[in-house]
Amino acid sequence: MKIFKFGGASIKDAEGVKNVVSVLQKVGYSNTLVVVSAMGKTTNAMEIVVKNYFDNKPELQSALQDVLKFHNEILLDLFENESHEVFKKVKDLFRELDVFFKTNKSPDYNYVYDQVIGYGELVSTTIISHYLNHVGLQNNWLDVRSYIKTDSYYRRANVDWDVTQAQITKSFNKDILNITQGFLGSDANNFTTTLGREGSDYTAAIFAYCLNATSVTIWKDVPGVLNADPRYFENAQLLHQISYREAIELAFYGASVIHPKTLQPLQRKEIPLYVKSFLNPLDAGTSVSKGKTIEPEIPCFIVKKNQVLISLSSLDFSYIVEENISEIFSLLHLYKMKVDVIQNSAISFSVCLENTYNNLEKLLQHLKAKFKVTCHENVSLYTIRHFTEASISALEKDKTVLLKQLTQQTVQIVTS
Repeated sequence: MKIFKFGGASIKDAEGVKNVVSVLQKVGYSNTLVVVSAMGKTTNAMEIVVKNYFDNKPELQSALQDVLKFHNEILLDLFENESHEVFKKVKDLFRELDVFFKTNKSPDYNYVYDQVIGYGELVSTTIISHYLNHVGLQNNWLDVRSYIKTDSYYRRANVDWDVTQAQITKSFNKDILNITQGFLGSDANNFTTTLGREGSDYTAAIFAYCLNATSVTIWKDVPGVLNADPRYFENAQLLHQISYREAIELAFYGASVIHPKTLQPLQRKEIPLYVKSFLNPLDAGTSVSKGKTIEPEIPCFIVKKNQVLISLSSLDFSYIVEENISEIFSLLHLYKMKVDVIQNSAISFSVCLENTYNNLEKLLQHLKAKFKVTCHENVSLYTIRHFTEASISALEKDKTVLLKQLTQQTVQIVTS
C-alpha cells in the first residue's frame, strides 16, 4: 500500500490535474491512496469567505462566487460536456456551504472556520476523482471525515488514534485506487475539524500508519527537501537523504516542505517518506528513512514570517523565576499561542510566537497587569541548522537583530 499526497501547487489549474494523471501513469497506482489538498490558493480564498461572513456580510456571496468561478474554469478545461455529473456535484457542494451560512447559529470563529474551509478539499477531490475516472483511472472517492476522528480543538485538532484506526480498519478497501482529502477530520459530533494549515502531509502519515503502508510520497514543485526555501534564499541545494530525526528537527523549526506532525507516525512504524517533484516524477528526490543519523553537510535555512516577539521584564526588577514562567506559559496556552523561541535572563523573558487565533491583544492586556511588556509584530524568525559563522554573518547582513539564540547545532535569529 502506497500513499501519495498532492498539494495545492500541483493542482492549481487543469494542466496540474492532467499532470497528476501523468505522474500516476509513470510511477504506478495499484494499491494506492491519493491524498489531495485544495486547488491552488483556494484555502486563502476560503479564509476571505470566512472573514466576510463575520465582518463584511455584503461581500460574502461575491467571495463565494469567486471561488466557484475558479473551480468552474478548471472544470470547463477538463470536461468537454457541461452536462457531466461533476458540474452538478461541485454546485451541490457550494449550495451546501450556502445553506450552512444561512442556518449557522454559532458565533465561534474557529468552529465556523473549520466547517467552511474544508470545502476546498471536498471540491478538489470531487473534480480530480471524476477526471481520473474520465480518463480511465478508476478510483474510489472517500470522505476523510468518516475515517480520521479528532477532538473538537478547531483549526488544530488532535487525532483520536484508537477510533481512527478502528474506522480505517473497518471500511478501507486497499485493493483499489482511492482518493481523499487532506487537512480534514471530524469530531465526535461529526462536525468538520482541521489538522492545522498545510495539514495534508499529516493526513497522508495518519493513513500510512493505520494501513501499515510501504511508503509515503509527497509530490512538490521542488525536486525534494532543499537546504533553504528558494523563494527566500538563493542557490538552494537538494538534500538527497536525511534521517527521521533530522527531518523532524527541520519540520519543527518551520521547514515548509514537510508538516511538523508528519514524521512521528511514520518513524514509529519505520515507513519511509519520499519528497519528489511532480514535474520530474522519476527523479529520486529526497528520502527520509531509518538508518544512521544522516545530517546535511551544509547549513539549512528556515524562515517564518509574520511572527510576534514579546519581551517581558518585572516591574520592580525582581527575578523572573519558575512561578512567573509557569504563569506566562499558562497564559500562552489559554490564548492558543504557538511558541517558536524562548529566551530568559534573571529579570527578562522573551518569546517569539504565532498569533494564529488573533488573541494577541487579549494576551498583552493580561501580561501588562504584571510585567513591563514590549511587543514587536510582523517580525521574521530565521533558523539555521548546522550553522557556520559565515552563514550567520550572511543572514544578519542589513537586518536589525532583535533576538539571537545559539545551541550546538542550531541558531535562531529574530529580525524586524
